[in-house]
Amino acid sequence: MSATRDERSVNPPVVDLAQSLRIQAHANALANLRLHAAMAPLSREELQAPRTSFFPSLMATLNHILAVDGYYVAALAGDPDPEAAWTRFRPAIDLAPLVAAQRASDLRLLALCGGLDAVDCNRIVELPRGGGRIQRDRAVHVLAHLFMHQTHHRGQVHAMLAGTSVKPPQLDEFLMPSEAHLREAEMMAFAWDEREVYGSLPGP
Repeated sequence: MSATRDERSVNPPVVDLAQSLRIQAHANALANLRLHAAMAPLSREELQAPRTSFFPSLMATLNHILAVDGYYVAALAGDPDPEAAWTRFRPAIDLAPLVAAQRASDLRLLALCGGLDAVDCNRIVELPRGGGRIQRDRAVHVLAHLFMHQTHHRGQVHAMLAGTSVKPPQLDEFLMPSEAHLREAEMMAFAWDEREVYGSLPGP
């Protein structure tokens, strides 16, 4: 028997852990898309210029995000040598190749999250940490850490942009289903459907 409108208002569709992680993976890709688009007018000199931050330039910070993504996504995917993604990483000098590489990484992460279920969320991921040490954590915790890392360093890029001719873009409009009108351009760029990504809204 289907639920009535009143029942849906009181008992909205349940979002499970796997779906929540998928939404966060989509949000990550959408935020990167918006951030990179805002940075497109900057010259190589502006992108490489020394600035006050943990990694002291825009490109250095973007490259760090990409390098760390490569390591964790490789570990989550069960690649035989996740450390190789880190040790073989070569920083991009220009924005365009970095954007292409980050997009590929984001889509691989999305594909991994797209196949998650409750069992996969609790799967143990092995993280080589050098010297033969293997760190082991559940996939849900690795993903939470990765999303936090991405958000942390995008925030640093956002702050550094305040010292350029580019207006820092809004980056927190990609998680709540009710804010679909704020991300229409980014969703269209990926040809993503709101309902497929975010599910049904509670209420009528």
